[in-house]
Amino acid sequence: MSFCKDRVVVITGAGAGIGREHALEFARQGAKVVVNDVAAPDAVVEEIRALGGEAIGSRDDISDWDGAGAVIAAAIDAFGTVHTVVNNAGILRDKMLVNMDVDQWDAVIKVHLRGTFCVSRHAINHWRAQDKAGTPVDAPRLVNTSSPSGLFGNPGQINYGSAKAAIAAFTVLAADELARLGVGVNAIAPTALTDMTAGLDAYVAAVEAERERTGFDPGDPGNIAPLVVYLGSPASEGITGRVFTIKGGEISVAETWVKGPRAVQEKRWEVDEIAATLPGLVERARPNTQINGSPRT
Repeated sequence: MSFCKDRVVVITGAGAGIGREHALEFARQGAKVVVNDVAAPDAVVEEIRALGGEAIGSRDDISDWDGAGAVIAAAIDAFGTVHTVVNNAGILRDKMLVNMDVDQWDAVIKVHLRGTFCVSRHAINHWRAQDKAGTPVDAPRLVNTSSPSGLFGNPGQINYGSAKAAIAAFTVLAADELARLGVGVNAIAPTALTDMTAGLDAYVAAVEAERERTGFDPGDPGNIAPLVVYLGSPASEGITGRVFTIKGGEISVAETWVKGPRAVQEKRWEVDEIAATLPGLVERARPNTQINGSPRT
């Protein structure tokens, strides 16, 4: 079964790593792919064509408003429309908060968060225009990329984690706002071995140990692509506003912030009352979660 036959899919940051695997799997599932990457889209375009698929490359900067518009315009010029956008592009500038400078903060926020907004906004312009013209795009989809670092936290990645947490919130909000247009909006929080995870020694060691034990490579970025293809396809109808973690052969539905233990009174709280009440609420609350999913201690 071809989940995305003749669908037009724009994938940002698709020149290597997880994005490359997305592009190849969409092509295998029948999609026409726009491979966006500021550095090297051409090799992936050729790989797709060698598979018998259709693809074009784009070197536009998706964190720039006009650059993001150019990516969507290129898809429409080449293939007539856009059905799915996969916001995957990202960079790292890892530092602890006490050592991070404003340029390192801005660079990461710009690519991840602003880039997700810019490309999504241009795609939505196209979908709204088609809807108003009476020719709505079939099953429009946004698939965003969050991260366990954004959902659970990872020291040393305060810029990256903050951007990825914001993308998770963006996903929930956009799903609500775009429901009337029939746009499905979801996100993934993937874990895989790529150039961006090269310095995570503990994770690399765990992946190598599992590969040796089972023969399955849980760090292969190709493990992530099938979920993204499904979320970018018409088959995902009815699933929207969700963030999914995926690591190797494990998929889970991330649950948003929820109200935990609470105290209520029908008057303004005084500071001394809060001092007497809040520690007990915190004691009864579930602990925050570590990046590997276990409770923080």
